[in-house]
Amino acid sequence: MAPSPSPSPADLAHAATPPDTLAGGSTDVADVPVVEPTGPPRTLLVWDAPNMDMSLGSLLGTRPTSAFRPRFDAVGRWLLGLAGPAGVAEATVFTNVVPGSTEIVRPWVEALRNVGFAVFAKPKSTDDSDVDEDMLAHIESRQAEGTLTHVVVASGDGRAFKEPLEELVEQGVRVTVIGFREYAAFAVASDVVAFLDLEEIEGVFREPLPRVSLDTLPPGGAWLQPLRSLRSLLDR
Repeated sequence: MAPSPSPSPADLAHAATPPDTLAGGSTDVADVPVVEPTGPPRTLLVWDAPNMDMSLGSLLGTRPTSAFRPRFDAVGRWLLGLAGPAGVAEATVFTNVVPGSTEIVRPWVEALRNVGFAVFAKPKSTDDSDVDEDMLAHIESRQAEGTLTHVVVASGDGRAFKEPLEELVEQGVRVTVIGFREYAAFAVASDVVAFLDLEEIEGVFREPLPRVSLDTLPPGGAWLQPLRSLRSLLDR
């Protein structure tokens, strides 16, 4: 794959995909006591950065350039509209940090925080570590507070989130999954969980994503470009 140009500070402020050094840890979910609701209804966004990064890269067949990096400011405005003037909108991003990549990751994390997102980051200790359990623990803690009315999960990981999200719906919490329809089949096919393609949120991408696939072929046909150079065969 050809390397993409380094993002500018402005791109970092809008980027919804971390550098390649970020990847999808687990944690013990502590018991959270149930308390009576004491505040306005809460709409919670939990963004699975490793999964969204992987999905976008697979969709594009390469690392995204600035034109194809999701803009967090647009996602934030959409979330505020979803919560409404009387509700609380909480935006969070979960990610792992590979040891030695701190200086690469820091600008991205600080840009997110400046937009208004909270970032949960922890070291990536093993190849199998991810942040799924941390995301679920945060959702559980907000649910225990009694004011959670709507959960938005940005992830296509049905193995981690399908059953927990369906249980939330049974408890009366509205659930929406945002992501890419090509990689969020569990939500696209669900009868209880709503799905919204990320590209349908106004202003999230500067340019339309090149989403030609076998499922979206135009009548006249289309080229599906190689995902890697043919010469890479010589390197195997």
